[in-house]
Amino acid sequence: MITQVLESSAVWGVLLTLAAFGLGVLINKRTGQAIFNPLLLGTAFVIVVLSVLKIPYDTYAASASPVSYLLLPATVSLAVPLYEKWDLLCKNLVAIVAGVLAGVMASLFSVLALALLLDLNHEQYITLLPKSVTTAISMDVSRELGGIATLTGAIVILTGIVGALAAETVCKVFRITNPIAKGIGIGTASHAVGTSKALEIGEVEGAMSGLSVAVAGIMTAVLCPLFSELIH
Repeated sequence: MITQVLESSAVWGVLLTLAAFGLGVLINKRTGQAIFNPLLLGTAFVIVVLSVLKIPYDTYAASASPVSYLLLPATVSLAVPLYEKWDLLCKNLVAIVAGVLAGVMASLFSVLALALLLDLNHEQYITLLPKSVTTAISMDVSRELGGIATLTGAIVILTGIVGALAAETVCKVFRITNPIAKGIGIGTASHAVGTSKALEIGEVEGAMSGLSVAVAGIMTAVLCPLFSELIH
């Protein structure tokens, strides 16, 4: 009965998504703890609601599709802080491109090593391969190469949350103090979710992280088909 009622509504998935994220933001502000990431909490709340009400994921995904559509313009909006730091980008172009490329290669080779170690099949391997780029790119790459796109999206979100939580600690442990290096590292490793954290750290870090999201996405889209042939 509940499923039938919800299927007749075109926006309930959007409302549930926004309400879950809003609740996550509220808890995060009240607690002040980084571990209570709004995206992580929101995801958990949606899972609980769907499980309790026994609503099929496909039903929710269809209703919440407008939110997924907004991922593309949201990713493009990251260009704003980049534009504000354009001179900084031009002065450090070689170092920035080299840093992003190193991060992308590290991500791809780590997934390859993990797949060989755990004896993953081709579908599982492809699902993990684009884990460090924004969902707007990673899910399409995974789908085109034969992976499970929805699972890729979940893995990408988890990667971003872990990256955002660990970003400052990693920088302190490895004594990374240059704001450009911080931004490049955070954006390349944890895409848009990490960029939100980089923006909290500083304007330069946020701009460089936003740049890394775009550049890493392009590099990953180009390199993933090559890496996909390494495991069949």
